Amino acid sequence: MTSHTLGNAQINLALLSTYSYLCGEMDSLLLTGASGFLGKNILPGLRKEYSPVITLGLNEDDDVRVNLAESEPQLPHATDVVVHAAGIAHFVPRSDADVRKFFDVNHEGTVRLCRALEKVGVPRAFIFISTVAVYGCDEGELIDESHPLSGTTPYARSNIMAEQYLAEWCARHGVTLTILRPALMAGPNPPGNLGDMIRGIRKGFYFNISGGMARKSLLMAEDIARIVTLAKDKGGIYNVCDSTHPSYRELSGLIASQTGAREPRSIPYALARAMACVGDMVGNRFPVNSARLSKLIRSLTFSNRKAVMELGWHPMSVLESFRIE
Repeated sequence: MTSHTLGNAQINLALLSTYSYLCGEMDSLLLTGASGFLGKNILPGLRKEYSPVITLGLNEDDDVRVNLAESEPQLPHATDVVVHAAGIAHFVPRSDADVRKFFDVNHEGTVRLCRALEKVGVPRAFIFISTVAVYGCDEGELIDESHPLSGTTPYARSNIMAEQYLAEWCARHGVTLTILRPALMAGPNPPGNLGDMIRGIRKGFYFNISGGMARKSLLMAEDIARIVTLAKDKGGIYNVCDSTHPSYRELSGLIASQTGAREPRSIPYALARAMACVGDMVGNRFPVNSARLSKLIRSLTFSNRKAVMELGWHPMSVLESFRIE
């Protein structure tokens, strides 16, 4: 089945969506990126609050299978709510083609999605899953939504462009827009830096630097489902993270206890710096380089106060809730 052909499953889904819409039952919802890490974590929670939930992603079991970086999806029906979680992250671009992927997915994919929505009917509410990377900060304490969008990486810039496009598109179509900017997300088998940390601890290659006292904001990925329901009809821009901002020592200790590995040792900064210089020469095969070291020694936390105060959202504690598998 291609992204441009409606099969029997999609036709049945369209009929169900039409029935629910006409009967005034639960809001219907479209989830993009349903087969990704975040999508898998929030789908069960969304299905408790919305019906039907139409999934759009790259897997065969998604209701609409499409690569937004390449094609405009053919949607079976309008929905009341859209949660746009299809994005690309978690890798360092090594070529112009890699850089282009960020913009093809995060910005152009958003444009293609909106064009498809115009053809079947725009939603009442649109929730875009952006990132705190748009602020462009390497360190800081309790950074809030008023901070300038100073991110310069392809990941940050492509999300800034998507945010700006959606602000104009939603205003033009009378759609309530919510932009969620999550911190590093935790959940079973996480990708990215958290996944690298888990693998390093399991292999005994991970060390805390100078006691591992630097703090980072994290978020339980499944928490996104709850804040969607709280924010969808209000709209606005919200940082989303837990309120504890764990230190590397706390987080690495939690991971070690769950994996049965030895709790990571702490090494002096001078030794870590020498190792990072070696990593700069060797490349990604080495567990640390200057860029990674910089993240390990600087605190970077974000304020969730706006979401807590305006939405009544109470985030889960990562240290209490995170299970690596």
